[in-house]
Amino acid sequence: MTSMDDRVDHARRLLARGGVIPAHPLALSADRQLDERRQRALSRYYLDAGSNGLAVGVHTTQFGIRDAGLFPDVLRISAEAAAEHAEREPVLIAGVIGDTAQAVAEAELAIASGYHAVLLNVASWRDAEESEVLAHCRAVAEVAPVIGFALLPEVGGFHLSFDFWRAFAEIPQVVAIKMAPFNRYRTIDIVRGVVHARAEEHITLFTGNDDHIVLDLLAPFDIPRDGELVRMQVRGGLLGHWSVWTRRAVEQSEWLRDAASGDLVPADALALDSRVTDANGAIYDARNDFAGCIPGCMEVLRRQGLLEGIWCLDPAEALSPGQLAEIDRVYAEHPDLSDDDFVASNLSRWLT
Repeated sequence: MTSMDDRVDHARRLLARGGVIPAHPLALSADRQLDERRQRALSRYYLDAGSNGLAVGVHTTQFGIRDAGLFPDVLRISAEAAAEHAEREPVLIAGVIGDTAQAVAEAELAIASGYHAVLLNVASWRDAEESEVLAHCRAVAEVAPVIGFALLPEVGGFHLSFDFWRAFAEIPQVVAIKMAPFNRYRTIDIVRGVVHARAEEHITLFTGNDDHIVLDLLAPFDIPRDGELVRMQVRGGLLGHWSVWTRRAVEQSEWLRDAASGDLVPADALALDSRVTDANGAIYDARNDFAGCIPGCMEVLRRQGLLEGIWCLDPAEALSPGQLAEIDRVYAEHPDLSDDDFVASNLSRWLT
């Protein structure tokens, strides 16, 4: 039996590679049943595109998979696809939610299913004291390596303080943090928390800030501590936005990593930020407070043939008015951000 220390060390090594980790969507048939063939094809697409891993059972996978009894199946399908992938071991991340009993049970299932870490969504604790949230996090960390998640309020999250993030980073089983407050002040609070916990060497930072993806990957953070500056760099992204056009995202991520390692960042790298943010605004439906973010991702995957339709578990979850025209616009204005050619040349194999 693998010890917790070994699990934590292994997860840290895989996550330290950074890179692209797509938040995995859910493939449904027209009668809103799991389409296992297309679910598996999505995982194969992300892995062949060069992603460092998969995040499954997260917001983009739809939280309703729990009530529908699909949570074990979606974990299994992606784990099987990852086992097929011989080039290198992808990091497998399972989203866990709910009260402590539910989150612990989901974390135990994830570890038993071959997952390396859990992305801990504490949205249901928004009315609790931070001390209670920390106790919850520590309980989940007893059964699985934990990735923290700062989620913006517009999609159900809430802001946590610098003191929370410092205490959270001191939990020995914390291996990474996904920063998605869509707020620069709050993002800096998280990085400060990690540095002041003296955890910068073993916690990897991932961006989830869809409005700042490129610049998060380029710009280092200098955090004062004990009269010196401690520098931290975001190493990758765990993003619903990267569930589409993933091959291009991998290429961009590798280029940006090289650019960030030099003393002079090319202007083209900086300018890419506005284009990626513009595309995200359409696909993730920023103008309507992200109401159509999941159907927006599905629409791109439908156009590529990876999904048959954009059906969600909740029939009311659909594209927002005007969102389809916005997706048409960014397709026309930013054709080089799309990986349609890569998908077209591999689709039949992924669907086999």
